[in-house]
This record gives sequence, C-alpha cells and structure tokens, in this order.
Amino acid sequence: MTGNTPIHIPVLLDEVIAALAPRDGGLYVDGTFGAGGYSRALLRSASCRVIGIDRDPAAIERGRALALEFPGRLEVIEGRFGDMDRLLADHGVGTVDGVALDVGVSSPQIDEPERGFSFRFDGPLDMRMGRDGPTAADVVNGADEAELADIFYHLGEERMARRVARAIVAARREAPIERTARLADIIRSVVPKGKGDGIDPATRSFQALRIHVNDELGELRRGLSAAESLLAPGGRLAVVSFHSLEDREVKAFLRERSSPPSSPSRHTPVTAVAAHHPSFRLLSRKPVDPSEAEARNNPRARSARLRAAERTEAPAFAAPGKEAA
Repeated sequence: MTGNTPIHIPVLLDEVIAALAPRDGGLYVDGTFGAGGYSRALLRSASCRVIGIDRDPAAIERGRALALEFPGRLEVIEGRFGDMDRLLADHGVGTVDGVALDVGVSSPQIDEPERGFSFRFDGPLDMRMGRDGPTAADVVNGADEAELADIFYHLGEERMARRVARAIVAARREAPIERTARLADIIRSVVPKGKGDGIDPATRSFQALRIHVNDELGELRRGLSAAESLLAPGGRLAVVSFHSLEDREVKAFLRERSSPPSSPSRHTPVTAVAAHHPSFRLLSRKPVDPSEAEARNNPRARSARLRAAERTEAPAFAAPGKEAA
C-alpha cells in the first residue's frame, strides 16, 4: 500500500483482466476507478498505460497515490465515465485498447458514513458519488409523493413503493428527513421484512435513491456509447454490474451492437444497412458469474455479472443526439 491507497480487490478481478487481455504498449481505461483495483491489476499484467476516471474527488486522491507506484503509466481524471470520450479527447487520446466498468457504488463510498450511501451507519443523507447536484435529502424532502413512488418502484423494484412514499411525506411534515438512520426507520415501519431472505426492508428504497441521485442508468448508457466510440478494432469492453436494471442495460446494448443487420427490403437504402453492421463481437453469450468461493468470501460479489465484448472494425452506432462515427 502506498500513501492513502487502500488494498481493495474488486469483484471478478481475474475474469475482467482475462476479458481485457492487456498487452504491452496498450492503453486502457478504468472508467470507475474507485479504489484502483482494476487499474492496479492491469498495470501489473502488462507494460501498458491506464487512464482512471472517477467523479469522486476522494478516488482521484487515491489514484494519485497509486500513480506513484507506476511512474508514467497511470493517469487519473476527475469526471463522469459517461463523458470518457470527451475527457480523453481533452487529453489528446482518440482511441484505446480496453475499457473496464464496475457499475454502481464503490466499497470505499459505502464504508464512509458521511457519504450517506448505507443505512448500516447513521450519516447525512447525501448519496452523491461526486460533490455536485441535489443530495438524497433534497429528493426525499422535495419530491412529491407520486415522484417518490416512481423512483422506488422503477429504480428499486420496491413493490410497496406507494406505501414508502406516503410514509416519507407524512414524516417530513414533522421535520425534514436529513439522516440515513431516520429514513431507514421510516421505510422499515411500512415494509415488512421478507421471510428468510436476510434483506433489510430499506435496501431497495436506498438503492433507488442512490441510482436516481447519480443518474446511474443514464450514465451507464452514455458510458457504453462512449466506450464504443473510443475502442480501437480488437479492443475489449468489460462491464461488471450488480443489479438487474444495470445488467439489462448492458445486455441490451451489446445484443444490439453484436447482432447482424436484418435483411433489408428493396426500399431500404444500402447506406442505412451498412451503418448497422455489428460494432461488437460477444466474448461469451452468457454473463460470467463469480465463483462460489468469491461469493462466499465477498458478499458484494454475489449479485455481480460480467459481460464482455470485442470491438469490430464497423463504425460505432449513432449515440442519442449524435451522428454515427
């Protein structure tokens, strides 16, 4: 360990490195730098360079400490991985050989009570991965009952979303909800504990708030499209997700990008068909799950899924609001 860099092993580490197949002289992006686990493994696997991206200033500080171990080979950039194409262009980089994404909140963020991600500790109701934008407290105290119910139902898959939203609105009339412990208690008061699943009743609603506050699904969509535009032919994309909503986004993206063009009618312009040749080749049709040993040793790994693909020579699909590359 150097400086403030904690020793942290991300889930499916060996599988991600195998999927990216780092080579000497290559350039790789760790789009969700966190504690730097993937970056460290990439740098040790080959004489390559890595660019780490994270919106969390604390992660950037950890990255600067880790960079001292690999002089001239690791650069960290503060920003959102959904903007990686623009961020790298600002640093004179147009193509890369691999992109790793570990979607969701990082372990260091969860373990810091002042960040407000977890109900395991009482802390301010923040949940922001960066330092900008509305906090979870702003959402909980400012959104109307219908909006809160939509957030809990669609982003947390909470079946009792309306009941939770109603309880929150009633509680905030007495006093603003500003602490994680109070919010968790409010949720637990109206959501019964499941039989035998060991899941805290507040889990789904906290997850939904975090995803909403950080626009995590929108960020994921933008990040996948940015990676597609950055990867050189033969470059690899490896994405680890922890929730069905995230995995669904990755699966749909790669399925669309790896499917052959449908047979056109005689009225379809040839140029339209050519623009939709597969931009990715799946490395495996099924996601890679953690081994029994990893799931047993690291509870966070239990729901993890890895999907990986290799960039073809076809042009990138047009991102929303952009022209095709």
